[in-house]
Amino acid sequence: MSETILVTGGAGFIGSNFVPYFCAAHPEYHVINLDKLTYAGNLDNLAECADMPNYEFIQGDICDADFINRLFAERDIRGVIHFAAESHVDNSIKGPRAFINTNIVGTFNLLDAARNHWMSAPGVVKPGYENCRFHHISTDEVYGALGETGMFTETTPYAPNSPYSASKASSDFLVRAYHHTFGMNVTTSNCSNNYGPKQHHEKLIPHVIDMALNGKPLPIYGRGENVRDWLYVLDHCKAIDLIYHRGRSGDTYNIGGRNERNNITIVKTICKILDERRPRADGASYESQIEFVADRAGHDFRYAIDATKLENELGWRADETFDTGIVKTVEWYLEKWK
Repeated sequence: MSETILVTGGAGFIGSNFVPYFCAAHPEYHVINLDKLTYAGNLDNLAECADMPNYEFIQGDICDADFINRLFAERDIRGVIHFAAESHVDNSIKGPRAFINTNIVGTFNLLDAARNHWMSAPGVVKPGYENCRFHHISTDEVYGALGETGMFTETTPYAPNSPYSASKASSDFLVRAYHHTFGMNVTTSNCSNNYGPKQHHEKLIPHVIDMALNGKPLPIYGRGENVRDWLYVLDHCKAIDLIYHRGRSGDTYNIGGRNERNNITIVKTICKILDERRPRADGASYESQIEFVADRAGHDFRYAIDATKLENELGWRADETFDTGIVKTVEWYLEKWK
């Protein structure tokens, strides 16, 4: 009988890229995709899973502890890969409560259900459940902000600056506590900014593409000087697969693309690709639509991830540079929105 793996948030951006990849790579697993289907979840992004015999979708809320406990018991969940989270910083500023509920309480519910199903006491795993693992997907934003130099490593002290990053830091600490207190088999990954197909249009890259094609202003916070390390989503999915199967229990792994770009460069790069592939009717560049707006409250200046541990220990390498990944991304949205 195949082992049942629970993937939470598999209808979201990263999850909907991960689930088809993971199901195809591991036909030995039965993969349950659990998603609440909030505004950020889209089952259309999982169309390639329709004919996969090892895939199943269940709609549900990780904040419902009774439901989660029943799911573990009834389906004998043997592994968890936990994406489900509220993730948009602007939304966390406008309404932080949902971030506390989903990212902290939801993660706790999953951890505790897994502990009860897999373990009989602290440090005592039930027979047959020795290989069960809980992998938690987090973010580089828990580390706070960097100056013009330096990179985040797995030992960088936490210094979250938004309600979003504070809620993710809290969930990371819960995962850590369940390992150190109960002996639970856990791993955590902290990734840099993801981009690629299937991302919700509220995020920078699809938002810019959408606004550009519709002739609207391209809003950029401040002067566009904030720097992020950009990671192509499929490279992230491959890293998670590696960590889940080969990472050391209790360890954290940083996943970064080594592709630092400031926001104005990102937007101008998108404009250049659009100028070539879908020129404006008036012949002007899409750059003429750029408009600077008031900066985000508490906007971190720079993030950069050092992925050396992941590269050296597990042999991971990003297949895409930003220059190759951004072209694939823009072309995917042009095809979707043609």
